[in-house]
Amino acid sequence: MDTVVASNPVKLSANAVNEIKRLTSEPGFEQGQNLRIGVKGGGCSGMSYVLGFDQQLADDEVYDIEGITVLMNKAHGIYLFGMEVDYQDGLNARGFVFKNPNASSTCGCGTSFAV
Repeated sequence: MDTVVASNPVKLSANAVNEIKRLTSEPGFEQGQNLRIGVKGGGCSGMSYVLGFDQQLADDEVYDIEGITVLMNKAHGIYLFGMEVDYQDGLNARGFVFKNPNASSTCGCGTSFAV
């Protein structure tokens, strides 16, 4: 089930790569889990981003992005193609940020969008 798809639909910034690698190297991180990027219905703009660690499922596509194995449900590519995931560690904002060119509108929370 570990087939890697050649072209990556999403990008990870250098800051996001560093934070993800830090998280996966923490003691107690469950090995065998990979980064999942996706969408789900809900949120103030209609759809919300999913970012977390998970086991590979049968309908996942698998990508290698900057040495990080990324899982994504095949159906989510249409919403995420071209998106960049960044990580900010500043005084005003801390966490992962999604820059999605497919979003027709976004919410102030930064994790909800409409297409």
